[in-house]
Amino acid sequence: MMKWRPPGYEFDARNLVRALFSENTSEGKLLEAAACGHVEIFAKGTAWNGVLWLIMNTLKQDGKPVYTGEELGALREALPIVWR
Repeated sequence: MMKWRPPGYEFDARNLVRALFSENTSEGKLLEAAACGHVEIFAKGTAWNGVLWLIMNTLKQDGKPVYTGEELGALREALPIVWR
């Protein structure tokens, strides 16, 4: 017997940035749908590395990154994304 699975989408770094920083994009809407279990999102670790680079180099206060590595790790784990 086959298990039912929702449609899947593969995100690259650009898709992840759009999903995380703009809920009005197609990627943002897919991320919300994934949180509700309507779709699955897949991404490679290299895509997350691109997001990390962007966050660490642009979101700074007094010259220091706003988020710690631990906080960013928690964010990654909280996302409804299957990492490959």
